[in-house]
Formats: sequence, structure tokens, C-alpha cells
Amino acid sequence: MIGLSCYAGVMESLMNPAEEHQASSPQTNSWSKIQEPSKNQNPKGGFVLVHAGAGYHSESKAKEYKHVCKRACQRAVDQLKAGALAVEAVAAALVELEDSPFTNAGMGSNLNLSGEIECDASIMDGKSLHFGAVGAISGIKNPVLVANRLLSEAQKGKLSAGRIPPCFLVGRGAHDWAVSHGIPPCPSEKMATKFSLSAYKRNKRKMELAEKMDTGHNQTKKRRQSSENENGSGCLDTVGAVVVDLEGNVAAAVSSGGLAMKHPGRVGQASHYGCGCWAENACNMNSYSTAVSTSGCGEHLIRTMLARECSAAMQSEDAHQALLEAMQNKFISSPFLTSEDRVLGGVIVLRCCRCVEAQPSQNIQGILVEFLWSHTTESMCVGYMSAQDSKAKTHISRLPPGTVPGQSLAIEGGVCRLMGVVE
Repeated sequence: MIGLSCYAGVMESLMNPAEEHQASSPQTNSWSKIQEPSKNQNPKGGFVLVHAGAGYHSESKAKEYKHVCKRACQRAVDQLKAGALAVEAVAAALVELEDSPFTNAGMGSNLNLSGEIECDASIMDGKSLHFGAVGAISGIKNPVLVANRLLSEAQKGKLSAGRIPPCFLVGRGAHDWAVSHGIPPCPSEKMATKFSLSAYKRNKRKMELAEKMDTGHNQTKKRRQSSENENGSGCLDTVGAVVVDLEGNVAAAVSSGGLAMKHPGRVGQASHYGCGCWAENACNMNSYSTAVSTSGCGEHLIRTMLARECSAAMQSEDAHQALLEAMQNKFISSPFLTSEDRVLGGVIVLRCCRCVEAQPSQNIQGILVEFLWSHTTESMCVGYMSAQDSKAKTHISRLPPGTVPGQSLAIEGGVCRLMGVVE
């Protein structure tokens, strides 16, 4: 049996830090208020936090985004209840997110300049610290399954003749490796949806019109800024998830179709080590286990290695303040992005530690989980769920009114306790 207590709600704009606002719902602070599990039970479960991207989520599609986050959470929780480890559960969540036609990952991904779909994905296991990734892969319905298979194959050790197994494959090589390892191919035309095709045709017309216009420096600059305002934060809906199982293992994953009208062969942050996701169990050096998944402009996230930066920040005492400072100092104000007018991105973060509370009749071992999300884009859709919950909670986080995307941020989160009997 797993007990849970949660709160959620912190939002602030760095444009005016003095106006910080925090609203918390009632939370359970006493272990005695949570139903005790039986010693005969072998508790299984955990917690999952997912995101359907940092970008712009219209009210008209809010229901669809929330629904896919709920399904992804449920898929992960079903795996956890069946005894799966965190890395298996996080992969299951990503498959659900990739299969949605409303997300920019797997099915329905953005098309590139050539009208083709090329996907990026990666996954990291906090227990083994192994990592698997694919970049610019075509013809595979669920890229995260290839990344996960690369991770699991690497855990088996060296190949014949002492060769080091790959952890990151791209393009045709990634596709062929996937097929040779039993992952079925999917024709690219079946991966495109009416939404992605209409967006491609619309963007192509805009590009053709721009090429016919005056190419003077000033007008080119104005057109570029106009294009960014219209589409910049609306096509960044990369998906991701972070999970902790009841053994305290964490895992993280991310998947993306990349920017709309990207150059063929372009690989975004979703594939890069330390940029798209990060997961690391607690050890002698780190008091907390941490898992991070990012979303946003891949080039900005790559140049700042935001996933790993946020993970390192989570070792501080105050998780909320640590993430706030990381997003401000390591991302918005990063020296690596000083030439950028708007720095667009978002993260979901999970950290946890073990704790033991004495009870009159038995010892209860628990995992204290803190979870947060933050973004500089107009909005970010998230969902979260524990194995004790009957259904997932979802939320579309938005920047405070009057703030500028790419120059300010929102941050929210919560805490939960997962419990089991010490045998």
C-alpha cells in the first residue's frame, strides 16, 4: 500500500520577483494519517510526472493535451503497479505521448524542409546511469523504444571482439539498428497527420512568400521577428516524463519531432546527453535522486545543457529556490545565450530521498518526492500521478499576465510521500 500527500502551486515572474505568490492546498504532514500497509504485502508503485511540451497551448486544444497527459501517467502507473522499474515505466509514458496526434513527437511530428518526419529521443536510467538516444530517425513510430533498447543492450556489456555498444545512433543507421532488433518500421506517410501536414503546407507558403519579398536587411529582420512571434513558441511541444519507483530508482525520457521546417538531419536537445533528460540515483556524493526532462528550443537547451544543470541544482536544500536560480542564471541569463532576444524552454524536475518513520507496531519506510515544472514559454502542459491515485492530475501552466515569453518564467510544483513497510 502506498500513501500520498500532495500540494501544488507556485508561480512567479522574474520580471518582478517581489510579487512572488504561493498557494498551497492542504497536505498531510503526519504519517499516522496515512493508511498503514500490511506486512504481508509487497508494495509496488511510485510516482510519474509528464509534460506535453513547453510552447503555446491554445484553450481550444487544452482538453486534448490534458487527456494525453492523463493517459501517459496511467500507462506509467500501470507499469509501476505491475512491479516495473522506473526506466520501464518512463518508456511506457513516452510511448503514449508519442502516439498522440496532438504532440510533436512520434506520430504527427513536425515535418522538415523536405516534408519528412525525423525524430529525436533519449532515455536515462538513474540506477545504472546508462543512456540511450536516437537522432533524426525516420520510419519508426516510437523513437523512445529504440533509445530504450540501446540503453538495455548497452547494459549487457561489450559486443563481439570487445566492441563498445552504441548509446546514440542517428539517421538511417538508427533505423536499420532498430529494425534488426525487432522494432517494426512504420512508413513515414503514416506518421504524418492532418494537423502536421496542414502546418507544413502553411509554413511552406509563408517561406515561399518571404522569398518573393524584398530581401533587404531591415525587412528580413522584421519578417524573422514576425515569424518568431507567430510560430516561435507554438512548435516547441516536445514531450517527456520523469519517474521514481518504490525502490527509489529514478528515470527520465524525452522525445521530439524537432522544430517545424528544420533542415534535414538537424538533431535537437532531445537526443543530446545532459540536454534533453537526466536521471541519477542518490549516492555518496548526492543526497537526492534526481530526474529531469526538458522541452523548448533545442539549440538553446543544447548550449546550456539544461537537464544536467537542473539536476545538479536539485542537491540544494530548497528545491524551489534552486530551480528558480538555475532557470534564471543557467538559462535565461546564460552567458552562452547572450545573443538571443528570447530564451525559450521548460523543464520538469523530480527529486526524492528515503526516510523512515517509527510507528508503534512497525517501521514505515517512505520516499519523499518533490516535483516541479518551470518554463519561459507562454505555457506548458503537465500531468502527475502516484500509484495510489485513481486518476492523474493535469495542469496547463501559463506565464503571469503582462510578462514576456523568453524573458520571464513560471514555476510550480508539489510534494508527495510514497510509503512501504520495512521488512
